[in-house]
Amino acid sequence: MFARGSRYQSVAEDVYVDPQGREIPYKLLRLLPPPGPAVQAHAVVEADRLDLLAHRYLGNAELYWRICDANGALRPEELVLEVGRRLAIPVGAP
Repeated sequence: MFARGSRYQSVAEDVYVDPQGREIPYKLLRLLPPPGPAVQAHAVVEADRLDLLAHRYLGNAELYWRICDANGALRPEELVLEVGRRLAIPVGAP
């Protein structure tokens, strides 16, 4: 259902049965993993974007969610609003 490498790829699935008996598959709640031991830092500069940072540090723009997880971001766009903010960048495989 999700692309390979997606943050939801390994999340368990379940099925909801509505009052009419229709089965509706869905993903269970995805919990943030504990921070990994291997991280590096990045100081936000003007015009930084999470997809560009993910491409630079992780080799794949679609892995921006790993930076979000490493920083406990509920609103990912806020991570790059403040110039000078230090972001944790995960190193290695998820």
